[in-house]
Amino acid sequence: MEMKKRINLELRNRAPEKVTELVLDNCRSSNGEIEGLNDSFKELEFLSMANVELTSLAKLPTLSKLRKLELSDNIISGGLEVLAERCPNLTYLNLSGNKIKDLGTVEALQNLKNLKSLDLFNCEITNLEDYRDSIFELLQQITYLDGFDQEDNEAPDSEDDDDEEGDEDDDDEDEDEAGPPGEYEEEDDEDDGGSDLGEGEEEEEVGLSYLMKEEIQDEDDDDDYVEEGGDEEEGAGGVRGEKRKRDPEDEGEEEED
Repeated sequence: MEMKKRINLELRNRAPEKVTELVLDNCRSSNGEIEGLNDSFKELEFLSMANVELTSLAKLPTLSKLRKLELSDNIISGGLEVLAERCPNLTYLNLSGNKIKDLGTVEALQNLKNLKSLDLFNCEITNLEDYRDSIFELLQQITYLDGFDQEDNEAPDSEDDDDEEGDEDDDDEDEDEAGPPGEYEEEDDEDDGGSDLGEGEEEEEVGLSYLMKEEIQDEDDDDDYVEEGGDEEEGAGGVRGEKRKRDPEDEGEEEED
């Protein structure tokens, strides 16, 4: 896709002066030059034109608010002085994968007073002896070269910082949705109390059933005792009856004698 058409697509019916970020990676430049980008993008803060076959920055418009410029994997070999003239507030510049060969080409970046991070990775200039020391000496305003400072400390990733802030916000939202922990503790206590009551009721039911069984057993034992006693009384009565019957007979025999 041509760069001009890509810009119209990225606008998404917005006015150019409302756009703060513009990504034009992998489209086709016109004869190696910028096309379709003009001074109306005055609010632009981030511009990426990676792998668009750029050979020149001559048609770069004035973008006074631009902070980050991605120009990696192009065919740029010079003309960097345009950057200080039209993008004076750049803090990050990525020129990795271009045709920059010597320190003289990079010297034009001295006028970018706010530049803090510069990437020249995969450029021929990195093959120079004492490359890093020479760049830090030439461009004393920068802090990071190819992602590392002079002490070989890695540059912080702004995207990671944004992600961490987003995670913190998510954690705060989760805590808000969760509500105060006290509420759940009270509910847990109530649940525990309810379960304790349930256990007490079960114990009472078990105790009552046990007592009822004992009473029934005692009644059965009493009935057995009564029945046994009745049998004994009936047996004794029978014996007595027999004696009563025999007594008159005995008396008759005594009279006959």
